[in-house]
Amino acid sequence: MRRIALDVTRLVGRALKGRLPTGIDRVGLAYVDHYRARAQAVVRVADRPLLAGAEASDRLFAQLLTGPVATARERLRLLEATSRLVPERVRPEEFVLVHTGHGGLERPDFLRRWSRAGGHALTFVHDLIPITHPEFARAGEAEKHEARMRAALSCSSAIVVNSAATERELRSFAKAKDLAVPAVAVAHLGVSALPDPAPLRPIAEPYFVVLGTIEARKNHWLLVQLWRRLVETHGERAPKLVIIGQRGWECEHVFAALDRCTPLRNAVLERGDLRDAELATYLHHARALLFPSFVEGYGLPLVEGLAAGLPVVASPLPVFRELAGDAPTYIDPLDGAAWLTAVEDLARRAPTEARGRLGFTAPSWSDHFAVIDETLARLG
Repeated sequence: MRRIALDVTRLVGRALKGRLPTGIDRVGLAYVDHYRARAQAVVRVADRPLLAGAEASDRLFAQLLTGPVATARERLRLLEATSRLVPERVRPEEFVLVHTGHGGLERPDFLRRWSRAGGHALTFVHDLIPITHPEFARAGEAEKHEARMRAALSCSSAIVVNSAATERELRSFAKAKDLAVPAVAVAHLGVSALPDPAPLRPIAEPYFVVLGTIEARKNHWLLVQLWRRLVETHGERAPKLVIIGQRGWECEHVFAALDRCTPLRNAVLERGDLRDAELATYLHHARALLFPSFVEGYGLPLVEGLAAGLPVVASPLPVFRELAGDAPTYIDPLDGAAWLTAVEDLARRAPTEARGRLGFTAPSWSDHFAVIDETLARLG
């Protein structure tokens, strides 16, 4: 079987900027953790793959897995590990290049050269949202993402998708563009075990959580307006909303409300930099996780909330039903009145009343990598 060349360019770049892992980054880190013993690191420099030797790869993998890079000293250690990479002569025919993020595919020369030299490439497609819903993406992102998908389809020996919903979108795109589709493997994402939660509540009052980067498609605006109504109606007895996620893009109206709306000042709290132990505690003591998203390729917060035993109220997206069946409570993301009723009902319940009755089994990383290993074996 060919060796694995694991592209960690995105992980290194974001870590050096001090950014906390997003959902795509968590997938990349899971691949590092699973394949580190049989993989070598690839870092793309000027669109050329730099393949590190085994020892240098081990050092870099270990540094990436130490956790979020938050301090200047931690970033220095990562930079040192990266700068000490000893490049090997790349022999693509001996490797499968595993690319777990979308980054760089819009400039696919490295992938084309790899493929033409006899190397296999396994590419992960997380979603096609910038193409199917360009209104939720930055300007120009639709064209960039189309270039990524064209590269993935034309240069990959196989493609991994996180859900059957994403596969349908990919095949629909390929059909519309008259592009061939290589082998596609559907592998649901696993949930990494969180540390034990602290017994002490992080907030004394009842509270709800929304988990994920603050961006337009996540529909934080609905929740912000809903919480303003709750404060107007219930005053100090209104439950709290905890937004767990970094500020993203195309959400200036949400940021303005969070920064300047006086009624929300003590009712809606931002926690953008939680480590896993803190996240576990916030999830454990919350009344429910709210997920009124307009579109998702997967939806890790949904799975993480249900895996933690937390009631989840979510939009009725096909991918959510694929992952969770009837475990969540589904409400249309535009039905503000129904969301308000659901939150008020959950706030009145005993904190543990809805737990233990969800009937949900979380996807596992072991099942995910069983699919990937089978795909890699077929590539030879």
